[in-house]
Amino acid sequence: MTKTDTAGPDNVLPTPSHTVGPFYGYALPFRGGEDIAPVGHPDTVTVHGYVYDGEGGPLPDALLELWGPDPEGRVPTADGSMRRDPASGAFLGRNGVEFTGFGRIQTDANGHWYARTLRPGARGSNAPYLSVCVFARGLLVHLFTRIYLPDDGTALAADPLLSRLDADRRDTLVAGDEGHGTYRFDIRLQGEGETVFLEFQ
Repeated sequence: MTKTDTAGPDNVLPTPSHTVGPFYGYALPFRGGEDIAPVGHPDTVTVHGYVYDGEGGPLPDALLELWGPDPEGRVPTADGSMRRDPASGAFLGRNGVEFTGFGRIQTDANGHWYARTLRPGARGSNAPYLSVCVFARGLLVHLFTRIYLPDDGTALAADPLLSRLDADRRDTLVAGDEGHGTYRFDIRLQGEGETVFLEFQ
């Protein structure tokens, strides 16, 4: 596609190329989206990492949504991850008391993200995990994956999903333990070490 310069029809300039969207950084992130755990809660863990594209480069404009159960494995039913004042529409943030289990995090300029949440409890025969939805430029359909914490090797070995994967693929779903309640989980969208993504039908 080209555009015509106003100086005359002989001055035809190419239009700039466009990066494949959609883009999520404008309206979807909300202040405090990464602070899922109530302040001071003793079961708080920090999960962080980077989002990489197929060439191994960091994505500075990816968006992650995290959901997780409470430490007893119960799925939260409290709302209020993103509260607004009903009169003014002003953003109020979380109330700091209820655990909603939901967070929305945008990667920074280096492709890094982090979330503070409660340590998830096991549900049924599944090892404890956090559900993740990944939005990024060039992804016309968002991706789903899981973050398993590495604390219980027996539970991980018996997990219905993990037990069906080869060891190298399974490792892409298990966070690394950095100590002091901090875990590292990188997401690779394509290429070597690609994260296992789930398809729901």
